Amino acid sequence: MRFPAGRSGQWERVLRSGRWRSCLALLAGALPALAFPAPSLWWLAGVGLVPWLLLIRSAGTGRRAALDGWLGGTGYMLAVHHWLMPSLHVFIVVLAALLGLLWAPWGLLVFRMLGGPVSGHVAVTAVVVVPCGWLMIELARSWEALGGPWGLLGASQWQVAPALRVASVGGVWLVSFVVVAVNTAVALLFVSAAARVVAAVGIVVCALAVGAMARWAPQPEESGVARIAVVQPGVFTGAHGAERRLARSEQLTGSLAGRDLDLVVWGESSVGMDLAQHPDVTARIAALSRRVGADVLVNMDARQTGRSGRTGIFKSAVLVGPAGLTGDRYDKMRLVPFGEYIPARSVLGWATSVGRAAGEDRLRGTRQVTMSLPRAEGGHGLRIGPLICFESAFPDMSRRLTRDGAQLLVAQSSTSSFQHSWAPLQHASLGALRAAENGRPMVHATLTGVSTVYGPRGARVGAPLGTHTSGAAVFDVPLTTGTTLYVRLGDWPLQGAAAVLALFCALVGARAFVRHNRGKPVQAGR
Repeated sequence: MRFPAGRSGQWERVLRSGRWRSCLALLAGALPALAFPAPSLWWLAGVGLVPWLLLIRSAGTGRRAALDGWLGGTGYMLAVHHWLMPSLHVFIVVLAALLGLLWAPWGLLVFRMLGGPVSGHVAVTAVVVVPCGWLMIELARSWEALGGPWGLLGASQWQVAPALRVASVGGVWLVSFVVVAVNTAVALLFVSAAARVVAAVGIVVCALAVGAMARWAPQPEESGVARIAVVQPGVFTGAHGAERRLARSEQLTGSLAGRDLDLVVWGESSVGMDLAQHPDVTARIAALSRRVGADVLVNMDARQTGRSGRTGIFKSAVLVGPAGLTGDRYDKMRLVPFGEYIPARSVLGWATSVGRAAGEDRLRGTRQVTMSLPRAEGGHGLRIGPLICFESAFPDMSRRLTRDGAQLLVAQSSTSSFQHSWAPLQHASLGALRAAENGRPMVHATLTGVSTVYGPRGARVGAPLGTHTSGAAVFDVPLTTGTTLYVRLGDWPLQGAAAVLALFCALVGARAFVRHNRGKPVQAGR
């Protein structure tokens, strides 16, 4: 790493100072978060990792490189989850530090690739291996118990059409790979002459690959239009907040009469009771269904008996038709850690005393379902795939629904606790990735937050409802037939990255073994 003339000594002292270097690592790791909404500086993702990569290159030792990786990962996790601070308080720092440990091996990997003299061969290897290491981190932290796939680097490109086409080929994982590969190539421009040649070629290859996928990746064909209404009642608090919210949702739904609708979608927790135990409320919603001429997809957050026979608090997507409950029901499977349950409650239950963590664990559903709308366009029926809140972040769930025949993906959400943060926009942006990955339109309906709709290529349909809106909107949503390569092939970028890293580790181990044996003295008589 080179420094400006006359200032090299000053910069070297800063980098060698443990305190200042640690601060720089935290800031460097946090920088890419600006590519996500609300700032939405999407272009920053292409260079946002470069300061972090160059800092690790200058570590001097593997131990310091691992520490830089850990601190940078901690900064990244804090930045993309900072809006959780009002709920978790200081505990968010502990969680970020624990998850940041996933980047410690990546710091060692980057240091091995970039830390010494970088030849052309090493530079080529770095452009491939460093992104593979990043994908393994994203895979590990996508486990629900570790917080789920929120803030995957590729998701920052949700509004870039070529990137959405890349997602249709390899999901958000392939987008992350390309973004990290470009950052690695840019970092190599600052390393050596041989590396600069490889870096320039690598950037051109990435651009050509993205262009090729954008032009030739197969896309589903449009096959009609569905008219979907989204009802967003707004924020209601206090002792009677649930009743007022339900009343507002009913009022807004009634205003949609005569709009020739196929489906009305309410947000997460729109009904705070078990409709099976409250036939009067069910009858009111059924009357609304008859009035608007479409089924209403509501969401129950209440103590009830699930499909498995267990009794407890479930969050359930339930379809209500003109005759009442249709029998279509989906119980949320993947819960928000600390928000809806506390992992290892016997150990971490104290989190309820320092923030708004779940006082009682919600129960999980056991399987995904698709629901049928028999009166949809042309009388041929429309199959929808429901997701609830956090589940829209998981690529595998929407892919499974698509493979099961869903023509429309619907996510019911509520971000009432985080109205004035980046969370509503970040959450809504995930719908663009899911739509592009599957070639299926995506409806993101919220009680409070940002309600929006994306077409089958990830482009927005109509104008979204913002965080301060209490209202309803109707969207003409294009439907499609056929599937994308991602639906057909699955998470092949993750499998490829794991294979590349395994091969790399095997080669490094074999070379170390050969060097060790060459250094042994030859014994007499042999």
